[in-house]
Amino acid sequence: MRAAIADNILFIHAADLPRYQKQGSVVRNTYFWALRSISCYAPRAGKWEYDAIVWVALERLLTSFTTAGYLGLSETNLQFPYDTIIPPELRPIATWYDPADFAETDAGEE
Repeated sequence: MRAAIADNILFIHAADLPRYQKQGSVVRNTYFWALRSISCYAPRAGKWEYDAIVWVALERLLTSFTTAGYLGLSETNLQFPYDTIIPPELRPIATWYDPADFAETDAGEE
């Protein structure tokens, strides 16, 4: 999941967020609600925001879903642009990515 940090708020890219589906997988729907429940702002269509105070909980939640093996790493790891310093609380579940890799898919967004 592509992420960014500004003013001690973690933002997860809207296109990378899990989707709730009425008839969907129990694991994916549980993942959706767990991520949404600890966010400080989770609009229906937009980036979800996480205050620094919940970053430890977010790391534990993502680690738990990663180790369960039902979801892929692209769904449970935070990906930051190369120039971002990843906070210690998020390092176990974070990596870097090249924004150019997503330039084509982001062309129609904000």
